[in-house]
Amino acid sequence: MHRADSHSAISTTFAPLRNHAFSSIWTATQISSLGWLVQTTAVSWLMATISASDLMVALVQGASTLPAFFLSVLAGAIADSFSRRGVMLAGHCLIALASLTLAICVSLGFVSPWLILGLGFLAGCGFALNDPAWHASVGDILKKRDIPAAVTLMSVGYNIVRSTGPALGGAILAFFGPLAAFVLAALSDLVPLAAISRSKWHVRTSSLPRERVVTAIHDGLRFTAMSSEIRAAIARGAVFGLASISILALLPLIVRDHLASGPIVYGALLAAFGVGAFSAGLGTNHLRRIVSQDRLIALASIACAICCLVLPLTASIPIAALALAVGGAGWLLTWTGLDVSIQLSSPRWVVGRTLSIYYALSYGGMAAGSWVWGAVAQNFSLTIALEAAAVVLLLAAGAAFVLPIQLWEETDREASEFVPPPLAFNLQPRSGPIVIKVDYVIGEHRLEAFLECMRDRRRIQSRAGARNWTLQRNLQNPTLWTETFRTPTWTDYLRLNHRLTATDQDVDKRLAALHDGDLPPEPVLSIERATGAVRSRSQPITRFSRP
Repeated sequence: MHRADSHSAISTTFAPLRNHAFSSIWTATQISSLGWLVQTTAVSWLMATISASDLMVALVQGASTLPAFFLSVLAGAIADSFSRRGVMLAGHCLIALASLTLAICVSLGFVSPWLILGLGFLAGCGFALNDPAWHASVGDILKKRDIPAAVTLMSVGYNIVRSTGPALGGAILAFFGPLAAFVLAALSDLVPLAAISRSKWHVRTSSLPRERVVTAIHDGLRFTAMSSEIRAAIARGAVFGLASISILALLPLIVRDHLASGPIVYGALLAAFGVGAFSAGLGTNHLRRIVSQDRLIALASIACAICCLVLPLTASIPIAALALAVGGAGWLLTWTGLDVSIQLSSPRWVVGRTLSIYYALSYGGMAAGSWVWGAVAQNFSLTIALEAAAVVLLLAAGAAFVLPIQLWEETDREASEFVPPPLAFNLQPRSGPIVIKVDYVIGEHRLEAFLECMRDRRRIQSRAGARNWTLQRNLQNPTLWTETFRTPTWTDYLRLNHRLTATDQDVDKRLAALHDGDLPPEPVLSIERATGAVRSRSQPITRFSRP
């Protein structure tokens, strides 16, 4: 039985690879990641040899993660508004450009700490564009039931190459020099460009006009702010990123100062980190069966804290490798769990934006952590820096009591079909504002259940775009309640209803069951009209705007 369960778990884990588009891009991404890890290993060691500043060494990690903090929200809005495939191509073009430029500069002997950080920042811009679009595309390419396995595979795949890439990078650096590592990275960046160009997948399109980017960003921020499960995952990801990046940011200094070793050991220890992550990835499905997702993420933070405590206290390479394997396992379990939680909590229309906000704050935490722990190491000591990071990781584990991660639910997050109600005249797309009113007749014995439903209704409608939502009780007929909200234009009203999922509409069914009227509650639509000007009969009555 145990063997059958293990076989089923492994089969479920690799199920997404049966999809040609996903497997092609996933494989190409691993090749590109291998080149990136080889380049990162070489760049980190090169920085440690040309700069005496501990802070500059730590900022190598921060330079490539900082752009995600500034650009991810914009990239998420672009990924939801434009072709995600095109956004992925643009992101990989920037990464390839940064790698190629670095290789050319090194070959010409023109290299400096600031050049390294600048090109790392450019590559980070490419990652900031690509990552939200790629992760959001998973739900377009695959069925919903395969999303957790796909996200796990993406993390496991990266950590497979993490277990070999740094060791390979250390060997190339030691025997052939940094130029060979940078050339390999530049060539590997061309592989995902070819894979994405060849791959096609169906994306559900909308008949509504495309949102402006600024409006799309605003809607994504509003949806995220009103989703407690997404807020909890983002907050915990930011704190975890702030503390856990200390392991990777300070590892070159651990190798150089505490272990008195060179690039081969540095690459081997990074490989140990990757092996731990890879092992955790293979066991993820089994772990989720015996431990709740929330507790698993908390335990993963504790594992990273143990890694931070052990590294500065040992001079043994094997013990350091074991500690890094534990840290790598915690790293993968945390990021995979948070990523999937956000994916399954987000409807398709906004998933690129919720993921991008998550990446922005997580990468922002990592970029800040690279600077903070580097500064602490430089001004105090490596030991104090890693011990302080361990304390923050333990606080992140304790956040499970304050910000619990909701269990993954098989809820329907697909946008539902919406047929506009018949109108007495045709509205233009920008006609508005539109006022929506819904009357409910609620008996006193059902009042508590009704108000609970309306709290859910307010959150759902406001997340989808409703403005100025109110609930009113008639003073002359206390059983009559009126829900009122507005949208700026007719297009915004249509977009709001297209965004509502089948799960969201369950609240409508609950309200209909509580309604005591002879007819079911139906929305009554009106359009606001300014009273400051007199309208001639020849003017159309369909073009109204906010006063």
